[in-house]
Amino acid sequence: MVFSSHYFLFYFFTVFLLLYYVMVGLRVNLSWINLLITIASYFFYGWFEPWFVTLMWISTFLDYAAGRAIEKPDQVLHAKPPYILDVINIFRYPYYITWWISNALNMPVERRRAYIRNIALITSMVGNLGLLGFFKYYMFVMGGVNRLAELTGGPNNLFQILSITLPIGISFYTFQTMSYTIDVWRGDAPPVKDMRTFSCFVALFPQLIAGPIIRYNTVAEQLSYRKHTLSKFSSGLAIFITGFAKKILLANPGGMVADAIFNADSPDMLSSWFGVLGYHFQIYFDFCGYSDMAVGLGRMMGFEFIKNFNAPYRAQSMSDFWNRWHISLSTWIRDYLYIALGGNRGSVGRTYFNLAIAMFLCGVWHGAKMTFIVWGVMHGALLIWERTMGRKPVYHMLPPFAKIIVTNIIVMFTWVAFRASSMDQCFHVWKSMLGLLKPSPSAPLLRAELFTANHMFEMAIIAFVCWQPVQAHEWVQKLTPTKAIWLALLLFLAVISMFTQSFNPFLYFQF
Repeated sequence: MVFSSHYFLFYFFTVFLLLYYVMVGLRVNLSWINLLITIASYFFYGWFEPWFVTLMWISTFLDYAAGRAIEKPDQVLHAKPPYILDVINIFRYPYYITWWISNALNMPVERRRAYIRNIALITSMVGNLGLLGFFKYYMFVMGGVNRLAELTGGPNNLFQILSITLPIGISFYTFQTMSYTIDVWRGDAPPVKDMRTFSCFVALFPQLIAGPIIRYNTVAEQLSYRKHTLSKFSSGLAIFITGFAKKILLANPGGMVADAIFNADSPDMLSSWFGVLGYHFQIYFDFCGYSDMAVGLGRMMGFEFIKNFNAPYRAQSMSDFWNRWHISLSTWIRDYLYIALGGNRGSVGRTYFNLAIAMFLCGVWHGAKMTFIVWGVMHGALLIWERTMGRKPVYHMLPPFAKIIVTNIIVMFTWVAFRASSMDQCFHVWKSMLGLLKPSPSAPLLRAELFTANHMFEMAIIAFVCWQPVQAHEWVQKLTPTKAIWLALLLFLAVISMFTQSFNPFLYFQF
């Protein structure tokens, strides 16, 4: 189920919100309200493919049990010897594993406590990354193995590759549950009190499919206590409407322009830049719109989620861009990967290496394609380059508006790798953008299709909204009757457009 569908707007969320506030009005214990959220979230997630919920359960059970073992290693030390027939109580599996190993090694008590905590953390990491790796990268890796076998003289299709369906949102909730285990192990987050609360944290449907990535330590108190006020509900509804409008009224028109170029044979130089600009707008308003809807829905339910975008296309350098783009992911990679590798605490060369690895894995996180890896490596190289110049771009002497333009051009160039279906298509579009490709005879027809009055008007409106200084989160902080009228008009236009548009993808569902 997607937010920009009539199933969600008029059925799922309407019924859910009614039940939710009936329970709030009756002063039902918050743990039971969280259970309602969990059940609704499983229905929301299972709408696409019911068996996907099973994977979420595995991740939820694994990290809850690991967190318990990290919190109370003495329960493992003093546990009774496990019995083979005790297969129902799955939460004790990490206890049993560490009990067997620590007893076999005959460790002192203090060492066994530390060992149990470490084993629980490793179990969580291996389990989560194993699930993510299998479902997201199995076919990519095995395809590479087959190609390598062919290059070395082996038979074609040496290994029969299984066709694996990628569970939507698995990258997001996997990182989310991993952050819980890591934070509990570090002592940065309080251990969860019960399974009901933790299940709600993992399955929370507003940010389940495409983020933002929520860390447990930022919502732990809200899961136990949160306020429901009219002003909070109103601002949440306003943010949801702005996000919904971004998706329907801005991202979708930009995507139609982008698809025309990426599906073309050999477009001319001007058409290529226009099409890539369309994707530049599409990916931002698609993902930012979804994040705004998630933040708005969460606020309507009393939660406060992280603001995931901070006007990234107003950035004046690539370092500035990554401080503004997909903030929940960039900070996750910084805190759990870059800093864990040593960050900038070592030599200059080591710092550059850590940064390169972090951005490489950022590309890998987005998908099992060479194009994503190239995109991550390009951004890593650009960030390293700026660090060699004291965190300044080579064009730092330009005036602010010029630095914004140059940064956007660089980002647009890298988006080609992110959008392309293959490296061949990526190089094809790059050549066209640089004027190194001879336009096909059908290029004039493509120009006529792209540069219509309707597309030019839409792209002008999108550009104005993209680079104007006031952001949605700031605009809705103080609602007035005039703003309420504008929001109602936006919602009306977006809903009408939703019913008339045949093009309505969510780009980040594939991640």
